[in-house]
Amino acid sequence: MKRLQLTSRGPEFSRMVYGTWRLLDTKPTRQEINRRLHACVELGITTIDTAEIYGLYEVEEALGAALALTPGLRDKLEIVTKAGIYVPNPRHPERRTAHYNASGARLIKSLDKSLRLLGTDHVELFLVHRPDWLTRADDTAAGLNDLLRSGKVKSAGVSNYSSSQFDLLNGLVEQPLATNQIEFHLLHPEPIHDGTLQQCEKLGILPMAWSPLAGGRLFDPAQPAAQRLAVTAQSMASRYPGATLEQLAYAWVMAHPSRPLPVIGTNKIERIQSAAQADDIILEREDWYALWEAAQGRQIP
Repeated sequence: MKRLQLTSRGPEFSRMVYGTWRLLDTKPTRQEINRRLHACVELGITTIDTAEIYGLYEVEEALGAALALTPGLRDKLEIVTKAGIYVPNPRHPERRTAHYNASGARLIKSLDKSLRLLGTDHVELFLVHRPDWLTRADDTAAGLNDLLRSGKVKSAGVSNYSSSQFDLLNGLVEQPLATNQIEFHLLHPEPIHDGTLQQCEKLGILPMAWSPLAGGRLFDPAQPAAQRLAVTAQSMASRYPGATLEQLAYAWVMAHPSRPLPVIGTNKIERIQSAAQADDIILEREDWYALWEAAQGRQIP
């Protein structure tokens, strides 16, 4: 597995990232999660992406319990976590409405809780999970600056920010933002057109791509796009022997010149192993566009 620096100053991450959004869907034991993390490390996927809200605020604690089973495992990983989304749930019955909060004080409080649950004293990357419409950017920046100075956060970034929102916050932080984690896949190519990926290129930062398989919609036989993609992938079999549509979809994301890091979301070790093989696939230009056309159901403009 290749390794890339998100910026010229770091951090250095694995080319593909293991995501934990649905980590608890299968109700795994901490031993099962531990085995999954070991499998990732063996494949060279050392970057683990999580968030305070994942699993309705339970995933970080589960990850921490799994990491505690193997002394030294945490030191082999780069941990990414996010904060800023707060929803009603059994742990917080006082919350009436789902809302965003990216105030500096709230981010600091959330990160301190994340560190405690994960059983670590720092994370390699901390992201503001969503833009907060009611917090000034200088307030958010103040919280990030405090966390960076403390050493609890080695790098900071954002998720789901527009290019203008990114510019505003980036101009206020003492250490430039390291990434923008965005939705980017064959069924959602909008970041190519809205300036998000071009901004990453201009600033010399690498984006991260969540849901690179469109949440499984790429393989739903009831979806016309999935039907077209299956046929197109089959037509490429001679050029990419043994490659699955899943692997080609990852390769499609990674082929963009902004070099996005796909966040893998599966709970099955065999699918993590399969995904890792996509790191070796170099799509020919015409095949990249053929996959785009199949997904969109039309020719390029």
